[in-house]
Amino acid sequence: MRWSRKQRRRSERGMVTAELAVATLAAGALLVALSWGVFIITLQLRCIDSAAAVARQAARGDTAAVAAAKARAPLGATFEVRRTAELVTVDVVLQVQPFRFGAVSSMSWRATKLGTVSLRAEANVVPEPGSS
Repeated sequence: MRWSRKQRRRSERGMVTAELAVATLAAGALLVALSWGVFIITLQLRCIDSAAAVARQAARGDTAAVAAAKARAPLGATFEVRRTAELVTVDVVLQVQPFRFGAVSSMSWRATKLGTVSLRAEANVVPEPGSS
């Protein structure tokens, strides 16, 4: 059976709508994935900045400034400060769940299905003479 041009156009009429719907969903998924990536990069940079700030203040021996620098860190970040005679080392660890803004407080269904991203940063500073 041969179809005329009108019949062929009529049978293909909904194809553009279906293709547009699939393309829109794919573009939305790509936008969400890119936004999550930018969010993770931003948190990693904040962890690096926090580690450097805490290490500088700890190398000076200023405990009040160390507390202030820790307060400016991302929510849920944990700090480990190690001090030797030659070096002050600060490690920052942050656990982030996809599409959950804030600290990972407990393992929920999101954590088990989507996983958790672990961000780490380290800063090393030589202590100032006379600081303890």
